[in-house]
Amino acid sequence: MANEQDEVDRIVGAWRAERPDLDFSPMEVLSRVDRLSHHLDRARREAFRRTDIEPWEWDVLSALRRSGDLFRLSPKQLLQQTLVSSGTMTNRIDRLLERGLVERSADPADRRGVLVTLTDEGRTRVDAAITRLIDAEADLLGSMSRTDQRRLGGLLRQLLVSFDGNG
Repeated sequence: MANEQDEVDRIVGAWRAERPDLDFSPMEVLSRVDRLSHHLDRARREAFRRTDIEPWEWDVLSALRRSGDLFRLSPKQLLQQTLVSSGTMTNRIDRLLERGLVERSADPADRRGVLVTLTDEGRTRVDAAITRLIDAEADLLGSMSRTDQRRLGGLLRQLLVSFDGNG
C-alpha cells in the first residue's frame, strides 16, 4: 500500500518537474489534510442530516452534552467552545429553543445570568448524532491500523498545539 499513489503525489510530481528548486514536502502533508477535511466534512454532514440537525446545531448541542450531568452552560461558555460571535450565539440559541432542543433559564448563581440546558429531545438527537459520527469517522480511518491511527493522531496533535498554543 505504501507504493500506491494518490492525487497529491501526481500534483506534487508535476510541480517538482516544473519547479525542482522548491521543497514540496509541506504540500504533500497539508494538501492531504485538506483533501481529508473534505471527506470528513461530507461524512459529518451526512451523519447530522440523518439525525435532523445542522452542523452549527451540533456545535452547540455537543458542547452542552459534554458539559456534565446537568447538560447546562452559560452563553459565554458556549461562545468559548464554539468560537462564534455573541450575536451569532444568541441567534443559535433562539433557533434551538424554537426546535425544542434547548431551554433557557435564569442562572441561580447570577441574577443577571442565563443558562442554556439541553432538553431530552436535544440529548436524544446529539447522542444519535455522535453515534453516527463515530461510525462515519471509523469508516474513514478503516484502512489504517489502530497503531497508525494513534500515531497519526499524535502527530496531528503536535501540529495543532503549535497553532492553538495549548501546549
